[in-house]
Amino acid sequence: MSAVITVFTPSYNRKHTLHRCYESLLKQSNKSFIWMIIDDGSTDGTEDLVRQWQMRDNGFEIQYVYKENGGLHTGYNKAIELCTTELMMCIDSDDYVAEEAIQTIISFWNAHGSDEYAGIVAPDKYENGEIIGDPLPDQKSVNLIDLMCGKYKINNGDRENVVRTELYKSVAPMKSFGEEKNFNPHYMHLQISKKYDFLVLNEPLRVVQYQENGMTANIFRQYLNSPKSFAQSRRLYMTFENTPLKFRIKTAIHYVSSCIIGKDMKSLFKINNKPLVFLSIPFGFLLSIYIRYKGK
Repeated sequence: MSAVITVFTPSYNRKHTLHRCYESLLKQSNKSFIWMIIDDGSTDGTEDLVRQWQMRDNGFEIQYVYKENGGLHTGYNKAIELCTTELMMCIDSDDYVAEEAIQTIISFWNAHGSDEYAGIVAPDKYENGEIIGDPLPDQKSVNLIDLMCGKYKINNGDRENVVRTELYKSVAPMKSFGEEKNFNPHYMHLQISKKYDFLVLNEPLRVVQYQENGMTANIFRQYLNSPKSFAQSRRLYMTFENTPLKFRIKTAIHYVSSCIIGKDMKSLFKINNKPLVFLSIPFGFLLSIYIRYKGK
């Protein structure tokens, strides 16, 4: 049976956690998938470990790709470039796939998927089974921009996005800003969401384990280390139509702070909503001071 979905895992020095994802994939009853590991310049023996796995009869194909270290978004770029299956989903190197996730995805997509939708969005869960955040809205599909902007009165948690590969390819590769390594790949999901909704599947597909040095942690350091990347995300947010005023104000303040931290003041007014950005300058300046303090 040919693979329907590529599970891709960008990994940097996570040999000690990568086995959890491997073991969870071994347990899947449906093996119609490819596991693509994007090694982002690891120095901990990740390649040797993966080569051992490749020699086994796993029931699914394991692809190993090494690249120079560039951050999570560059791992996405490489996986999207190489992917040949209809669907893709990212499982981080410290997380793993939920029981029967592959079968659930394929069955659900076969029943409801079409070119009308970008893919599937589903909640994540902790190892104890607790869902992260509230369930998704009880409807057939949802737009990720609406979720982010607070259209639905729910507590947003981490989610898994299963995406049609052709749509990933339409917005990739993500831009890189010098040595910055914290450009959130959700940027691409939001770009896709300007045209497409995602089918709602209120069943967890990924088990999440947060690492102290992971992307979710140390957010203030990320703001400091990758200000141009965060500014680029905020520029995208300001193109969204019919968003709440509170969201627009918050976005403008964060945009100003990122421009200040990135010493890129000339970009402050290279956007459509110049009046709001101008009014946000004092608050963005204060936020930049707070971020520098918290990011030490």
